Amino acid sequence: MNPKPITVLPFITHPAFYTITILLQAICVIHCVRSRTQQNWIYLIIFLPLIGSLVYLFSEVITRRDMRNVKAGVGEVFNPSGSLKKLEENFRFSDTFNNRILLADACLAAGQTQRAIHLYEEGLEGAFSENELGISRLILAYYQERRFEDVVKITPRIISLPQFAKSKSHILYAASLGQCGQPEKAESEFKKMNGRFGNFEARYYYALFLRQQNRQEESLNLLHLIAEEIPQLSAVEKRSNRQWLNLSREALRR
Repeated sequence: MNPKPITVLPFITHPAFYTITILLQAICVIHCVRSRTQQNWIYLIIFLPLIGSLVYLFSEVITRRDMRNVKAGVGEVFNPSGSLKKLEENFRFSDTFNNRILLADACLAAGQTQRAIHLYEEGLEGAFSENELGISRLILAYYQERRFEDVVKITPRIISLPQFAKSKSHILYAASLGQCGQPEKAESEFKKMNGRFGNFEARYYYALFLRQQNRQEESLNLLHLIAEEIPQLSAVEKRSNRQWLNLSREALRR
């Protein structure tokens, strides 16, 4: 009797496939950020979730560390509190900038935003006062705590960097300017990020800003434009921008 041919199609269409892919993607992004590897890896992982993640694992993780370390990385995703305790121990043993930022990142992810801010602020002193990664994380933490003036105050430290133009920090800076009563400056920054078929997160925030300025028609026009672009996006683009596309559609319905 000839064995039945094996097909991968049922697995690919199974819901568990997408869960595993997203989990693998999250692990790779976290590892990439913590290990300070090239930013190009993040783009590959985000836009090609499964293939990019597998390439990153075999290029940067498995070839450099054994499988025991990979297993530990997976454990951190499922047990963040365990990871936080480990990072706290590392920081107590060695108060370095790297250990401080890693602990602050874990605190931010765990919802301990005030503690994360304290760690970031103390770390961004002296030789590390212009550290891009630490400042970007602090901007995010400030924004989550609605400390918009602090966002506006600290952002100039990294605003001249080329990677700032399309960063999350740029979006939060523009939104914070609007919250601080500087609408002209805010709109100037949003317009720099307002391109077609991309920058969906920035454009969603821009639509919110326009609504806050009582420019309802312009806000709706921007949301309509985003909605019209969705059918023309590839599956990868839709998946990588799912959160902002869904939020834009919900805002349009409201």
